[in-house]
Amino acid sequence: MIPPGARVWIAMGHTDMRKGMQGLALQVQQGLGRNPHGGDLFVFRGRAGSLLKIIWHDGIGMSLYAKRLEKGRFIWPSAKEGMVSLTSAQLACLLEGIDWRNPQHSWRPESAG
Repeated sequence: MIPPGARVWIAMGHTDMRKGMQGLALQVQQGLGRNPHGGDLFVFRGRAGSLLKIIWHDGIGMSLYAKRLEKGRFIWPSAKEGMVSLTSAQLACLLEGIDWRNPQHSWRPESAG
C-alpha cells in the first residue's frame, strides 16, 4: 500500500541490481537529483527486465522491496535516463507484469439509461 501523498518514480534504463538500499539511495540523490528520504517510492529495473527493486523511506527508516518475475519482463519506458512518475494503480499493474501504459479492461458496465 502506497502512503497518501507519496509519489512513485521509476528510473529509466537499467540499474545494477547488486545495489542495496544505500547504493540505490545514492543513485536517487546523485543520478536522479531527488531526495531518497522524502517519502517517495523509487523503482529500479535490472538489465534482464525480470527483477525490480523499490526503495522508500517512511520517515523512520528505509525499506527495500524486490520482485523477480518467473516469466516475462516488467514493462519499462524506452528512455535511457531520467524518471517517470506513476500512479499507485499503474505501479500495481507494473508489479503484476501488466503493461501499465495501456491496461485493457476486460469488461465495462453498460450505462443505465
